[in-house]
Amino acid sequence: MLSRIGDIPIKVVYLLGAILATVLAVLLVFVIFPGDVTDQPASEPVVPVQPVPSPSASTASVPPSGGAAATVPEPPEKRAFAKLPGKTSAVSGTIADKASGIGYPRLGKPWSARSFPPFAVAQRVGKVAVPQTVIASAMLPGDAGTKPSTDADYRELAVQAARWTLRTQYPEGATLAWTGSQKTPAGKGWTLGFEVTYTHAGKQQEGRAVVSVLEVGKTKPAMLMASIPATGKAYWADLNTLVTKVRPL
Repeated sequence: MLSRIGDIPIKVVYLLGAILATVLAVLLVFVIFPGDVTDQPASEPVVPVQPVPSPSASTASVPPSGGAAATVPEPPEKRAFAKLPGKTSAVSGTIADKASGIGYPRLGKPWSARSFPPFAVAQRVGKVAVPQTVIASAMLPGDAGTKPSTDADYRELAVQAARWTLRTQYPEGATLAWTGSQKTPAGKGWTLGFEVTYTHAGKQQEGRAVVSVLEVGKTKPAMLMASIPATGKAYWADLNTLVTKVRPL
């Protein structure tokens, strides 16, 4: 047997070596880079979300769902978040968004969560539509400029995130009124809550949303966005859960 090894063509030896190296490399990738959303049942289907701009793209180049850039009022420097109506969903774990560097509650059914670009992670209830019931995290879209350092800096970036949410998640003409403004519960950052007034199917309706921006060791902060229109009113109380639990990893 050993005497025959030398008879194997050198091309065959190289081919076998390349196959072995490829298998080892694939195994190594799965060991070093496991999925961020690891506790989701493998049988659950992928949950699509409304397409949104890449976090690396400038907001000026993003085609909004509602046309021209939304104009929003200046937020209060501080306003406590009121308890929203509805029953809070059970918390089934924690979303550890390693791509963005933040963690926040993973909500139980009927919420479902999946990695879905350009969001790092998205949780959603109901159909894909504008507007829709969605919680998503990613790096802050657009250009953050220099790294923020003060509460006022983070509050201004939270305004940018709210404006982006209004443009991409609601129909044209949607407006907002601030319902909360406070520091994030951990680390550097700011959270804004707002009521959205919009027209859908010929009727004026109201939704609720929150955005948080958090320092994660980069020039650009991470963003948590949660938007729940009138059709998801039963889940408005879940926004209170997010506001108190979001934090950097």
